[in-house]
Amino acid sequence: MTSSPAPRLDSARWYVVLVLGLVYAVNIADRYVVATVLEPIRLEFGLSDSGVAWLTGVTLAFFYISVGLPIAKIADRSNRRNIVAGAMILWSAMTALLGLTQNYWQFLLARIGVGIGEAGGTPPSTSIIADNFPRGRRAYALTVYALGLPLGAWMGSSLAGAIVEYFHSWRAAFIALGVPGVIFGVLILLTVREPVRGRFELVTEDSAPSATFIETCRYMWTSRSAWHINAAGTVICLWGWGLLWWTQTYLEREYGLSTAQAGARLGTIYFWAGSGATIATGLILAMPQMQDAKRVAWLLSGLVALSTIPSFIAYYTHSLTIATAMLWLVVPTAYLYVGPTMALLLNFLPPTMRAQGMAISLLTANVANLIIAPTAVGWISDTLAGPLGSNAESLRYALMALSLTGFWAAYHYWTAVRTFAVDDARVQMVGAAA
Repeated sequence: MTSSPAPRLDSARWYVVLVLGLVYAVNIADRYVVATVLEPIRLEFGLSDSGVAWLTGVTLAFFYISVGLPIAKIADRSNRRNIVAGAMILWSAMTALLGLTQNYWQFLLARIGVGIGEAGGTPPSTSIIADNFPRGRRAYALTVYALGLPLGAWMGSSLAGAIVEYFHSWRAAFIALGVPGVIFGVLILLTVREPVRGRFELVTEDSAPSATFIETCRYMWTSRSAWHINAAGTVICLWGWGLLWWTQTYLEREYGLSTAQAGARLGTIYFWAGSGATIATGLILAMPQMQDAKRVAWLLSGLVALSTIPSFIAYYTHSLTIATAMLWLVVPTAYLYVGPTMALLLNFLPPTMRAQGMAISLLTANVANLIIAPTAVGWISDTLAGPLGSNAESLRYALMALSLTGFWAAYHYWTAVRTFAVDDARVQMVGAAA
């Protein structure tokens, strides 16, 4: 089967990136607004650190994971645009419903609904973008898409904190962030077109039946490049986003900041440092020499390793000024890795496995980010609170321990490069065989 002519990279394709980037922003805002109001929720419901971690992180992650894989399977064989739109409408409505809950169980059920809806967001979105750009341009396109991450974090932090302060209620933040997403989901249905699957590879819709979940898992396990790239992204989520999940609460406890004050401080860093780093990464990846996947992996490995040092200092110090300065150095890496890592992984997956492969990647990332990191940090904090006599001090020690895992992520990026050539040829062979 010969490949079809490569479509022009016109404005319509960048419109898709823009819209899906905004979907990503709303996804992040609706997911992480809970981190901004974590302490008020914990106090109102009378929970420990591990208890509030279970309520806000683990429940969402469990259903996100459970539903995400079958949704990705459907996305690899059906209309991805419709899946993204429907998922966004669902999770946004459930986010607004969180603002109407009055007790633990109501909050738990609504949070589960958010997880089910968000499972249909990122895998089909990234698959759509991959079918709008050739291999050498995907890292750049997905880095632009990843600008939704700092924007969403700012919305879920600064904007949410300001809403809480204005209405004197943590519930108002969920309603304000949830309702607009329902409207935006309808806009996606009306303005985004479904691209031809595999249009830039040696594969067409007719020649390539969807791979099974087992086949996708086996492929990712035997492709050492894909395995290490996925491992790197997973550990970064454990490290960077695990730290940021608790940082708002830590600043409130350690330095006596209000929800709005801590949210404004972190939101400013999220938006400016995160956006600046993501844009700079996009410009670097647009350079001709950075179309070599090895250089992308080496760049990420070095940046993550260097950023691990200030991530430790941010929680070691008792100075708010020093902690803030260190967060300005750490936060960029928690954002800039997203687009390049997605592109690296997608480049080492055949078109018929991309949505499922991305879902598997998100599964491991969310287990690390929403289950392991929150509960481990919460458990360590609860365990140390008695001996240390302070839940602020115990949380500090737990976060210092987590900060060192950044070196682990850097290792996987560096190791992945060893098999890039072999695994890239394998992807091309799979496409040609189809």
